[in-house]
Amino acid sequence: MSSSTSSLDTIAYRLSAILRRLNAGETLVIKRLADEFGVTERTIRRDLNERFSFLNLEKKSNRYSLPPYKLGTFSQRDVQRIASLAGLQGMSPALSGEFLGDLLDDSLRGSLLVHGTKAEDISNKEPDIAKLRAAIQDRLVVEFEYSKPDDTRKILQVNPYKLVLNEGVWYLQATDQGKVKSYAVSRIDRLLVSMEAFTPDTEVVDYLKKEDTVWLNQEKTEVVLKVLPPAASYFQRRQLIGSQKIEMTFKDGEILVSGLIAHQNQILPIVRYWIPYVRVVRPDGLQAELDAQLKTYVGLSD
Repeated sequence: MSSSTSSLDTIAYRLSAILRRLNAGETLVIKRLADEFGVTERTIRRDLNERFSFLNLEKKSNRYSLPPYKLGTFSQRDVQRIASLAGLQGMSPALSGEFLGDLLDDSLRGSLLVHGTKAEDISNKEPDIAKLRAAIQDRLVVEFEYSKPDDTRKILQVNPYKLVLNEGVWYLQATDQGKVKSYAVSRIDRLLVSMEAFTPDTEVVDYLKKEDTVWLNQEKTEVVLKVLPPAASYFQRRQLIGSQKIEMTFKDGEILVSGLIAHQNQILPIVRYWIPYVRVVRPDGLQAELDAQLKTYVGLSD
């Protein structure tokens, strides 16, 4: 794990712990929080005054609390989603606070979803991001030129539903002729917001909220991984696969992990990262396919 990722995880842990306490009605003291988390008082002030600015915290001296009308309103999912955006602060100053507030909007007009703790630099796409958020909230059809991975380009007209930050990459989730698709924002050009309104499908909205990936496919495949001790604790601490479960723990520390995927590219990068400590047990043939890919790569690099 890189030092930057480790740092983001530490910030997210601290922010989620602070928000849980605020949500429970606690009044927090800056010095006590600084001592507890091993950071400076300046860092805690930044957490409360800048990262949580959208919460409109009540402040008396160095004591902070949530306004009474907000107590208990945040679910565990809200807490995790807010904390996961810690790395966004400072990356895109014009959007960060606004995005965090939107993150708590569970209505049809809420435009943002987050999976993962990293964030790509979208500073060159801020105008498009702002247009997309407005189109989502106003329920307006958008048109853009999209550059596909094979470098072909296509003009698309879609109904926009959500902006998603998934493992560091921004996507637009939209329906194209009724089919739900994801589009990398970095590949979107010549964006136009039309005056044509559309009526959001509540089933699509609910589906997107439940999905923890941008691989949008309602037919899921179960995957089972054999994870050896050097990697096991990481899988036990973090949700790396959709619907992840620890199916079995062995005396030597080895574990079996299951999950659901819509595309093999959801799991192969994870397995590659943890070679040789993770192997695919199911579906049949996937580990053999990965082994063949690796042999080809080694042959090319010789």
